[in-house]
Amino acid sequence: MSDLASVLAAFKTANGCEVSVWTRGVGGAINWEAATNKPPPREPPLPADRLPGPGERAVMLETPAGPAIVSALPGPRPAWLLVGPATDKRLDLPRQLDFLVPVIGQFLQAALEVEHAANELAERYEEINLLYTISEILGRTVALDEVSDRILTEVSETVGARRAAVFIHDATARTLIPIAAIGVPLTDIVRIPVDSPDSVTAAVFRACHARIVDAEEALSIADAPVRHGAMLSVPIMWTSPRGGAEPLGVVNLSARRSRQPFTAGDQKLISAIATQIGTAIQNARLVRESLAQQRFRQEMQLAHDLQMRLLPNVELAAPTATVAARVVPAESVGGDLYNLFRLGPGKTGVMIGDVSGHGYQAALIMALAMSASAIHAQTTSDPGETIGALLQSMRDELATTEMFISLFYAVIDRDAGSLLYANAGHPHAFVIHVNGDVERLPALDLPVGMGTDAPRSDARPWTRDDLLLVFTDGVSDARNRDGERLGEERIVALAQQHHRDPPARILARIFELLDGHTGDTRRRDDLTIVALRS
Repeated sequence: MSDLASVLAAFKTANGCEVSVWTRGVGGAINWEAATNKPPPREPPLPADRLPGPGERAVMLETPAGPAIVSALPGPRPAWLLVGPATDKRLDLPRQLDFLVPVIGQFLQAALEVEHAANELAERYEEINLLYTISEILGRTVALDEVSDRILTEVSETVGARRAAVFIHDATARTLIPIAAIGVPLTDIVRIPVDSPDSVTAAVFRACHARIVDAEEALSIADAPVRHGAMLSVPIMWTSPRGGAEPLGVVNLSARRSRQPFTAGDQKLISAIATQIGTAIQNARLVRESLAQQRFRQEMQLAHDLQMRLLPNVELAAPTATVAARVVPAESVGGDLYNLFRLGPGKTGVMIGDVSGHGYQAALIMALAMSASAIHAQTTSDPGETIGALLQSMRDELATTEMFISLFYAVIDRDAGSLLYANAGHPHAFVIHVNGDVERLPALDLPVGMGTDAPRSDARPWTRDDLLLVFTDGVSDARNRDGERLGEERIVALAQQHHRDPPARILARIFELLDGHTGDTRRRDDLTIVALRS
């Protein structure tokens, strides 16, 4: 009240008028709260029963030093303002009173608010300290199970609960799993189905709303281990940045030491802590998902590297043939393949295939086809027989996965000047002759896995400067931002224009064309091109 006392003293100096404030204290006594520097009087200006109440007219009174006036001050706390006596008997006391009442009333209101804030802070110190402690605990770790026991201990001590438990939601099993407990062994607490009709814990989780139940209210076998008497049950919530709220679990508190009922203040405190726990749970999930994604990316990269190692080095065909080949999976792994075989003096086998679909399953079929073709190509020089043997080896796997393979296989005999090939549903196979003429090697049979018969073989003449160009439909079907296909005509025309170039240079030109067409558009299918000159 020192500021108020200074104001009253300044008023007296300016007007030569005494002024003081009285308040009703504990037990109804009238106390001197603020005045000028005179010693406080022992008695109030009027008997308590004669002091004016709020809204009543001010009362004039005579004092030994002269007239004075007293009025009630506005506000929730009973208080009165006494003005007078004045040195100058002509001073208008009612007017001075009218001036001072709102000023002093504002001072008292502000002082009362400060007092209430101080009291509230003192009462909530333990709760504020608890929230700070929980924040520190959760801030040091993302493993909630490592700190959940300590969190429960801190919470239980603050609200005086002898039993407590934290349940976390298992979305797969649709159950609430206890991960920490106080006052009861964790092994004694059962998992609670989310749709349990009589469990308070399950109901609070489903409703996403805290609940205080009395000792004899909503009893349930599922809640019994952690409940003794009244129970406070609060959902653990996480609010996403987009504003949606998701329940992640439940905190239960029971068996209060004071035997007093849980209050709305207790509920508010535990809800604040549950929100912190929810954030920690979500952070832990995000960390786990990030680590899992990192491991997945590493595994996919490993799978990609392993699959690329299955593909033969183009130098395998040297010096009989000069080959360039490239495979680009749409994902980390894919279903496109090519293979090269040395089949004796002057003979080179070249195979290209496209497993239906892409990704892991296609990659597994691709790996089987690579292994089986390497074996069967050494048993016969007839492409149709080789593909027929491959079909027999993989029939069960193709039937089980409901997949098939478009497959082209050619055996080029440079010395005999012949090309013998079988084409099981592969649309893009061409010979660009030394004079620049283009010949398609048509698909004569169904893809491997769609039929039961071995494909036929067909022969064509071969000149040493001829170029064999084969590619999968991921190349011709590549699309730009407007959805336009690249088309095989542009690819073949480019190769025809530069057919005398080395195969590696022809392949580089085709991929330049491909990249220029698609830009940054996401590729939908695997890409494989093989160019061979023998």
